[in-house]
Amino acid sequence: MKSRSSNRRNFLKLGIAAGATALISSGSNVLSAIADPENSKKTGEKMKVLSPDGKLMEVDKGHCCEPVSNMESRKGLPNKKMVMVIDLGKCRNARKCLQGCQKMHFLPPTMDWIKFFLLRDSEDQAPYWFPKPCLHCNNPPCVKVCPVGATFKRTDGIVLIDNDRCIGCKFCMAACPYSSRVFNWEEPKMTRSMKETAYSPETSTPPKVGTVSKCDFCPDMVRQGKLPSCVTSCPNGVFYYGDKNEDAVTNGTDTVRFSELIDTRAAFRYMEELGTEPNVFYLPAVERAFDYREGFEGLSEEEVALYKSEANINE
Repeated sequence: MKSRSSNRRNFLKLGIAAGATALISSGSNVLSAIADPENSKKTGEKMKVLSPDGKLMEVDKGHCCEPVSNMESRKGLPNKKMVMVIDLGKCRNARKCLQGCQKMHFLPPTMDWIKFFLLRDSEDQAPYWFPKPCLHCNNPPCVKVCPVGATFKRTDGIVLIDNDRCIGCKFCMAACPYSSRVFNWEEPKMTRSMKETAYSPETSTPPKVGTVSKCDFCPDMVRQGKLPSCVTSCPNGVFYYGDKNEDAVTNGTDTVRFSELIDTRAAFRYMEELGTEPNVFYLPAVERAFDYREGFEGLSEEEVALYKSEANINE
């Protein structure tokens, strides 16, 4: 097994090419990254970035914190095809992935961009846990029905929502066969600095009441050579994320070939018969690391009963 530091370096290599296109139009010409109000001015701390001609250069960290523009966010990371692989045999419904996602995107505890189901293929088989983010389809129905172009598909396979355009009509929610989208009913609780941060579809922040939101595949993290919070927050290595064109995905500990992983483990795409062509792949729960009952820990009796009912469990 490769070390975490080794695999981190491998993933950084996957993301470094993407950073070259995220350049600010000002004289410093440095990598645009997720907005960080704490570093919005000169800090004295240096960091290495790529110049427009592909050369490595050192700049002040405070100059690298302008958010990617809405126009730039619609293009996608060049030469990338972002994919996710979810190992169902490792999931125990710990929900740490969801908590990491909520913290990163300033979501309330009631808003789930990752939903969890207890599935059972037949009465002779044990149930297993099934986490479901947005599947970032290659043929997304949500994009086709949006009347204002708020939902869009990028060249790197990522489907995003521009909340500056979203009018809250919910057409996309009705069109999504996976029920991956949620409506922002409540005014988000944000720090003062976050409220002053320029909005970007790549970060989905600051969130906006009266609009639709969902898992965004964290392209802002890719631009920084980092993994999404759902990947790094999961204690069991359930989520693999990476670039299909590079044929590499990682869960933060193991970096493997994407093609080999989905071939040798008989990966499948959820409800693929719909023709949506998801970019999220699932590894069957063949060798299960946990008893499904461990996933009931911390849940109310009503929640446990609902899960059992959905999986047709009588005990």
